[in-house]
This record gives sequence, C-alpha cells and structure tokens, in this order.
Amino acid sequence: MIIGIPVYDGVDLLDMSGPFEMFHWAGFEIDLLAAEPGPTTTGSGLTFSVPRGFAQARAYDAIWVPGGEPAALARLIGDPARTYLDFLAAQAGRVPMMCSVCDGAMLLAAAGLLDGYRATTHWEFLSCFPQRFPKVIAAPGHPRFVHDRNRLTAAGVAAGLDAALKLIELLGGTPLAEKVQQDVQYYPDPPVSSTLPPAPAECPIQ
Repeated sequence: MIIGIPVYDGVDLLDMSGPFEMFHWAGFEIDLLAAEPGPTTTGSGLTFSVPRGFAQARAYDAIWVPGGEPAALARLIGDPARTYLDFLAAQAGRVPMMCSVCDGAMLLAAAGLLDGYRATTHWEFLSCFPQRFPKVIAAPGHPRFVHDRNRLTAAGVAAGLDAALKLIELLGGTPLAEKVQQDVQYYPDPPVSSTLPPAPAECPIQ
C-alpha cells in the first residue's frame, strides 16, 4: 500500500506526522509531496524536506490531506492557479480513498471532492461547511471520523490517529489495524475531560 500526503507551508505537524507514523507501523509506503520538492515549514515552525513534487506523484491507494493554519488554507483555496486543489481533483479520479484530518477537509471541499458526502472536521471549522461549502453534508455531533464511501474525514488534529487506524483497517484488514494499535500503544486515556464549546458562528477561513 502507498499513501500520498500532500503538504504545504503552514501544515499542522501532528496532522501529518501522527498518521505517517501509523502508516509506517502498518508497513505502508508513504510519500510526502508538495507543489515543488524542497523545504516545507509547519505552522508550529518545524522545517522538513519534502522529496517529491506533485509531478513525481506515484499511483496511490489513498491520499491523506492534512490541515493547517487558516491563512495557509486560504492561500491554497484562493490560489488562481489552483495548484493544490487541482492536484487533489486529479488524484481523486484514480485513487481509491481520499482522506483528510482537521481543517484539511476544507481543501477537499474546495476541490469539490466532498459534495454530497457526509464529512467532519475540527469543531472550530464546522461553520465552514454551510457557509462556504453547502453541498457537504456535515455529520451531526463531533464524531472522531466519518467514513462515507470513498471518503474518510477526521475531526481535529489528534482524531487523525483514529482515522489513520480506520484507513489501515480499510486497506489492510482489522488484524493489521489491531497490530498497529498494539505496536504504537494507542489506547487513549487523557488526564482531563473537557467538553467542546459551540463552534464559532463564522468560518475561520476568509
């Protein structure tokens, strides 16, 4: 199995690295891709090297779209050349599963790839669906992830670990997903138990 993760300046580190680690433990190959190969900097300031440009994309079993800073998403969505969005649209025509975590769902939605699909995203961005992408069917409540046909969307940041396990199960079977869960000891038991506040009335991506 080969997973493609298209990244960009301002990408969220855990959206990318957490699932990357899960996929690695599953024995999947992972390609980090960007519009052009070279250094890329996360929203938290970590710079890393991306070895492949979009032109060097291989045939993938899934594309994993990480979220990022709202300004970074606005830049990609508003790009007149539509470089990132067109890459996603082209991949969707041949990749079995298109996935996102956190506000990465906004990139799938902007590419028209969530129209008519149930989906979720980070709780602060839920208003973006009705306000900017009304053809997306927002899943009620705050599910950790939503699997609808050939789309898999995760809620905020850490929920990407849950969705990554789900993708491993879909591609490699339940025993493999369970082994990965054991190998990375993913049995969450947080020391606090806050609840999510209401989502902001306005979409944070302008």
